[in-house]
Amino acid sequence: MSFEASSLSSEAPLDADRARQAQRATWVSIAINVVLTVCQIAVGLFAHAQSLVADGMHTLSDLLGDFMVMFASRHGANPADERHPYGHGRYETAASMVLGLILAGVGAGFLLTAGGRLQSLDALPELHPAALWMALVTLAGKEGLFRYMLAVAQRLRSPMLVANAWHARADAASSLVVAVGIGGSLLGYRFLEPLAAALVGFMILRMGVMLAYEALRELIDTGVDAEEVARIRETVTGTCGVLDVHDLRTRRMAHRVLVDAHVRVDARISVSEGHRIAELARQRVRAGHPEVLDVLVHVDTEADESAVADHRLPGRGALLDELEDILGGGVPQAAPAVFHYVGGQVEAEVFLPFDWCADLDRLAALNARIADRVAGSPHWGRIALMCRIAP
Repeated sequence: MSFEASSLSSEAPLDADRARQAQRATWVSIAINVVLTVCQIAVGLFAHAQSLVADGMHTLSDLLGDFMVMFASRHGANPADERHPYGHGRYETAASMVLGLILAGVGAGFLLTAGGRLQSLDALPELHPAALWMALVTLAGKEGLFRYMLAVAQRLRSPMLVANAWHARADAASSLVVAVGIGGSLLGYRFLEPLAAALVGFMILRMGVMLAYEALRELIDTGVDAEEVARIRETVTGTCGVLDVHDLRTRRMAHRVLVDAHVRVDARISVSEGHRIAELARQRVRAGHPEVLDVLVHVDTEADESAVADHRLPGRGALLDELEDILGGGVPQAAPAVFHYVGGQVEAEVFLPFDWCADLDRLAALNARIADRVAGSPHWGRIALMCRIAP
């Protein structure tokens, strides 16, 4: 049995507010990057600092990333609908993947360009000191932007904003290396600037590969870490009525987690009580783990390995026909028979009217006939006669 009570629609107001905060932080990033891009390229061309121009083009790629973040955060905040029953959180994951690929491409470009410049040091033009000052201003701006974006990303638990924040840190690191390279070139060590560009390229390439890899892990439904799984398992196991949890699966949806749990309950409780236990387990996980978006609880009466044999047992229709033959004609039933599939056999509870049970001889004869038929059956384990006293 599978029971699920979805609460995706209640997340819409929270996701809308989260999207607004993400977009506000992104607009701050866009404004800073626009100013830095224009200044870096203008000063780089004036000062003959190709590394500064390249760093400016790198900053320009940040602007593309910022617009992608805005697009993803706006669409990712849309509530669940018929075509997207789990919401639109994967927009953030896709944006993180693209940002990672952009970083990897920019880093590879730095490496290739730096390699060519290292082979032609004598052809490099003289640098103007303004390039160093621009590199230092860029370094300060990028580091400040990184700290601001990371604080917002951690508060919103957004992997997309984390990716964008670390993009800014990669820029700050590249600006530092560019500043060192330009400073060394001004002191006469002309190889330092192209070498700095090569180091920047490697740093950016590595960061891009890491971000793309993490996004790919989420897209292929990689589960959360073992410690978090253990905490969720403990919460489910602690639910009253749950005997054990023999299968627990998780997967990420941007900053949220989806959980599937197989729980074992007593085989002889009612369907409604099993549903109630499943609902309690779901509520406990949602309350104890704020990052969990929803929980699907599958209720089992046995471990999955033991339940394989139950698949070969007759269904309810066939069992009712057999039960009618076993009881014989003239035996009334006060309520529908209840069947339990336990241990590879079927147990039945038959409810008889109280006045019919008053004839003890008739009841003993019926009990003897049932015992004889059960003993010779490959699938009947027990048929219990219940005398119903009250409606």
